[in-house]
Amino acid sequence: MLTGILFALFAGLTLGLYALPEKFTKDFEFANTWGLFFGINMLIVPPLAAFLFVDGLGEIIASIPSTVLWGMGISGLLWGIGVMMWGKAINYVGLSLGFSIFIGTVILVGSLIPFGVNGLPENNVFITILVGILVVLLGVLFNGKAGMLREKDDTSGKSKNVLAGIIIAIIGGLLATGFSYANAVGGEVISAASEVQGNASWVASVVIMLIIYMAGALFVIPYFIIQLSKKNLWIKFSTNFFGKNILMATVMAVLNFIAGVAFAYSAFLLGKLGGTVGYAIFNALSVAVAITSGLVMGEWKNAPSKARNYLYMGLAAMVLGVVVIAVGNSL
Repeated sequence: MLTGILFALFAGLTLGLYALPEKFTKDFEFANTWGLFFGINMLIVPPLAAFLFVDGLGEIIASIPSTVLWGMGISGLLWGIGVMMWGKAINYVGLSLGFSIFIGTVILVGSLIPFGVNGLPENNVFITILVGILVVLLGVLFNGKAGMLREKDDTSGKSKNVLAGIIIAIIGGLLATGFSYANAVGGEVISAASEVQGNASWVASVVIMLIIYMAGALFVIPYFIIQLSKKNLWIKFSTNFFGKNILMATVMAVLNFIAGVAFAYSAFLLGKLGGTVGYAIFNALSVAVAITSGLVMGEWKNAPSKARNYLYMGLAAMVLGVVVIAVGNSL
């Protein structure tokens, strides 16, 4: 159990840091930075990782029942739409609030999905985990309040963007729970098939992420191609900072993919409730890291003290909720 929790914590750390390099790109619009990131993240990193680490990839894919593969594919597509909206939300409301609202929504819904796939645990376990998830919800509400207070006196029109960003983050979070469903549906089948091919137990996580990320690319990549063309932004790639920007996008892509693989492996190690417990720990820690990053980057330096207090209360509630969830898993 301890190893599984450590992998979930590592996954949360890398996910919380993955968007930070976006702050250091230059001469790029949103579509340039995130389009480049998603292209590398979904079309280059997963196949490369599968080529380097997975033995018998074709045999593993062929052994997956069509219903499972379709389920993973459709939910992966929805996840792709959700994470695209996540990037848009961060662009509107900043790293701290964007992560908090999106990941909070993901935790609330995504942590319950494995119960629908694998069945409910004993009542005392289920109730304890549910209480933990509700505490996380309180943290999400506090973070949302913090964001609204931060922009309350803004007369530049940005407040409207903050409200839009919060709405986008919530909808994106709901769609992004397809990630949890895909892992819950395909995890056991793919792990068994991977072991038949002589792979180490963690390698199955690479295959799971390959399917999810490639399915997500079916929406995300065409979307950004259209956006770049519609807004005449292809010329932006000719900037003198392209080398630095592609490095930043690559770091984002690698951190994001590593986070997904680490989570899938943690869920495997944590057993039947791993999809819920590992998912909650993974996402909640990413919020803590993202909030810290946002504070360091000065996103909240001009915010009123009341807004910062709500932000800290939200973070504390989310951490407390994860502790309660972990306790539920140990019962």
